[in-house]
Amino acid sequence: MSRTCELTAKGVLSGNNVSHAKNRTRRKFLPNLCNVTLMSEALNQRFRMRISANALRSVEHRGGLDAFLVKARDAELSTRARLIKKQITKKLAEAA
Repeated sequence: MSRTCELTAKGVLSGNNVSHAKNRTRRKFLPNLCNVTLMSEALNQRFRMRISANALRSVEHRGGLDAFLVKARDAELSTRARLIKKQITKKLAEAA
């Protein structure tokens, strides 16, 4: 399982642990990933995703999964999220 967020594409960063004596050892900065279930109002369906805590805050701020995916760029979404976005835009176009 990859350590990347499915919505924001945040991944593992690398850097250094720096001691008081300025000794440097390599380390990883892991994203804060959470397993959550998000509800799509347009599709009336639930989706289980592994997203970062920051992405969860962004989803809630924008007004839900549908609004977040419609506004998000395809390049930063996972393949599964792109499929969900395509279904949502199709459903919203039918409703309008």
